[in-house]
Amino acid sequence: MFEARLTRAFIEQANARLVKGHEEDIEALAGHLARRGVSLEGVIRRSMRFGVAVPSWGFRQGGTRFGRFPAKDEPRALEEKLYAAALVNDLAGVTPRISLHIPWDTPDKVAAVRRLARELGLKFDAMNSNTFEDQPGQQHSYKHGSLSHTDPAVRKQAIEHNMRCIELGEALGSKALVVWLADGTNFPGQQNLRRALDRTIDSLENIYEILPKDWRLLIEYKPFEPAFYSTVINDWGTAMMVCQELGDQAACLVDLGHHLPNTNVEQVVARLVAANRLGGFHFNDSKYADDDVSSGSIKPYQLFLIFNELIDAAQDPQVKARQPRFSPSYMIDQSHNIKDPLEDLITSAIEIQRAFVKALLVNRTTLTYHQLRNDVTMAERVLKVAFETDVSPILAEIRLRKGCAIDPILAYRQYLSSRGKAGPKLASR
Repeated sequence: MFEARLTRAFIEQANARLVKGHEEDIEALAGHLARRGVSLEGVIRRSMRFGVAVPSWGFRQGGTRFGRFPAKDEPRALEEKLYAAALVNDLAGVTPRISLHIPWDTPDKVAAVRRLARELGLKFDAMNSNTFEDQPGQQHSYKHGSLSHTDPAVRKQAIEHNMRCIELGEALGSKALVVWLADGTNFPGQQNLRRALDRTIDSLENIYEILPKDWRLLIEYKPFEPAFYSTVINDWGTAMMVCQELGDQAACLVDLGHHLPNTNVEQVVARLVAANRLGGFHFNDSKYADDDVSSGSIKPYQLFLIFNELIDAAQDPQVKARQPRFSPSYMIDQSHNIKDPLEDLITSAIEIQRAFVKALLVNRTTLTYHQLRNDVTMAERVLKVAFETDVSPILAEIRLRKGCAIDPILAYRQYLSSRGKAGPKLASR
């Protein structure tokens, strides 16, 4: 199914009956924004550069501990996933990079894979190492941990796997390694909590030593699961401690699902920016805890508030002075349990971009004015005005200028229909 690029003719045909309505929508929005002193063209130009990476593991149907229901034609080989990633980017125009998971998507022929990615208009984002499950033929088990394990032989095996990820990443053109550990305990007394962290830091120091000078080591955290009593790197404070021990190339990775319910994630983001330790994001959403559901499906206002902090930081002269190249990595990480994975990735990428564009509409001069005067109502109103603005015409205009689909989901289902695939029907807007 995934072996060819979309043609320009197909995109133009998919857009043909939507163009007139889009032109009316964008003209109306331009007038609305002009009355607020906002340049539509300026917002579009800034938004054209926005992008988020798709995960190589995200092109197959997800599942739970109770089972998995695979799609009939889901891509399996890495090459098929690259074609699928190109299809998503050709439709939505906002996912030009793919993030690989090793060993699930270890390339057999690295040069050929990099060449194919280049032909498809894709680049490689951060490498993700897996030491949270045993692989066929693996000498030592990770049942009781990996980088934190009490057995030096197990730690050495996990360290060498991460080094291999860096080696592959260099060959592919990646510039970062994401480390997420399932290491932890399920019962009190199972391990010494202090020494488990010490062993983890010692292991990470071995990995950090061989990190290329232009790379970043992104440390991810998670409060629970699969370890339900303690996780070695359980929160952003612990992750930041680890990064401070390692050095300037280490930074924290914020997974939106990896927080306890009602955590003020935007404040976490602000703290990490202040500490020069914000490395990137794994975007998803959650209702109860680490559900990894579609981005923006549950807490769209929180997603907007996170981007509000990011854009504020990017425009802050003090942040620029400390971090001249302030550029967090943006990656999607979610489980497509019942949705078509490609549709879910398209939808999530658009929702992430939507939050970014809405945050661009915040009048920061006015917001600062009200904040300094402690005018709570008016300060909140500035944010709400931006959040409640329908920026769908801006997103469609960006896609149109990039040669992508005005309505990516509708175009995707037309693509399935053209190939004789039984996709659900979708009425036009």
